[in-house]
Amino acid sequence: MSNQYDELKSLLEASRNMLGKNNLKEQRDTLRSAGLIKEQEDAPDNIEMDSEEEIEMDTEPTEDKQRTYRVSGGLITLHGKNKQQLELSTEEKTAFQETMDDFVNDVSDLSDFGKLNMYPNNVDWSGKVIDFDLEFYFSIGENNGVYINGDMIKLDENLVELVNKLTSYYEKFKSKWAKLLSQRKKTANVDVE
Repeated sequence: MSNQYDELKSLLEASRNMLGKNNLKEQRDTLRSAGLIKEQEDAPDNIEMDSEEEIEMDTEPTEDKQRTYRVSGGLITLHGKNKQQLELSTEEKTAFQETMDDFVNDVSDLSDFGKLNMYPNNVDWSGKVIDFDLEFYFSIGENNGVYINGDMIKLDENLVELVNKLTSYYEKFKSKWAKLLSQRKKTANVDVE
């Protein structure tokens, strides 16, 4: 009996290590340090206005600049090297609003969205499905994929259904934002010529 208890305890500890928040953070830090993803710190939580106005963010003195906008309660940050790359188009505002609305309709209405980051070569977005206490991370461009993180989440049919919804929704997200990313690249190339 003690052997079974020790095995279960060992398995529980291993699953906590694999699913733990620190593990995802360590993996994200490893990808960031290898230069595979670029991710900025979250915007300050003290932003009270819910509008489409520009929010200036302090950046380190590098070539890369960023500008954050609040759109219908969500934050979208554009990363680039010039003023044009930091301008949010009406189409991008609409797409971001649709992205949040579609997620609520297709995946879960109990969600907390993080900032959507739009870089010259990739887009990433994260958030949390509150009723499962599960974090999600979508990335397209240089590092395509859906990533999830949670702590001691019961593996049952509801979780499998949620993972399937996240995976299915990711395809919609990828299609929409890959198109917008492509349009940004075309616009940038036209202005260079």
